Amino acid sequence: MADAKPAEQPIVIKRIVAAHGHHGGAWKVAFADFATAMMAFFMLMWILGQADKNQKAAISNYFNNPTVVDLGGASGVSGTESGTEGGEADLGAPGGEEAEKASLEQLQAQIQDALNTSAAMEQYKDQIQVEMTPEGVRIQIMDKEFSSMFALGSATLEPSALDLLHELGRAVSTVPNRISISGHTDALPYGSPTYTNWELSTDRANAARRELLRGGLLPDKIGRVVGLASQALLYPNRPEDPMNRRITILIMNNQTELAIRKEGGQLIHVEDRGS
Repeated sequence: MADAKPAEQPIVIKRIVAAHGHHGGAWKVAFADFATAMMAFFMLMWILGQADKNQKAAISNYFNNPTVVDLGGASGVSGTESGTEGGEADLGAPGGEEAEKASLEQLQAQIQDALNTSAAMEQYKDQIQVEMTPEGVRIQIMDKEFSSMFALGSATLEPSALDLLHELGRAVSTVPNRISISGHTDALPYGSPTYTNWELSTDRANAARRELLRGGLLPDKIGRVVGLASQALLYPNRPEDPMNRRITILIMNNQTELAIRKEGGQLIHVEDRGS
């Protein structure tokens, strides 16, 4: 008998149908990011539309140099102190400038009166110059022959200079403005190759800063401390005159403080001009 043929196996075709109604979630995340960005953009446009010129300038300053934003925030010039709701930005308004000018003029008069009545200032009476400048009230304490704030060639203050700086610290603390302190030397070179007039003037400025704080000045009122060696002589025609050795304390007005922030703390014209 012939062999029987094997039965043919049926061919089975499987069709896989993808389930509808469920897709990946990546597009949702991307769309949410886009919507958030658009909302932030339109909110920024709305805020800028409501801001005045001074507020826009303050915003611009922040984005140009955000690392020094604390300079304005710590200035102590709040909306209450400036007489406005807007704080620092509103100090650019005419009313804020006039109030600040009146406050600085009052401080100048107070210090001038103290020169005539204070025992602490008596020794330095003819060595202190107080004047109103475009940058604010400038106080210069100058050396003269046989009368110096510091021991010769050092940053150690004489006892009488300590009392003087303590009294000035109390006076300056009565206004909200921040201050700049600069140390100056005459043109005589310091006798060390590793410690020059640059180091000496800087150390003397810092010594003055510490004593102003001990007199009652708050730390956040210090806006800048620099040593200028003999680069800003008070008497350029007499570079070795002892009166070129001095400490300069500038009670800065708002415009000067803003300029210092904008220029990263380098505002050379704030410093003393030769006479």
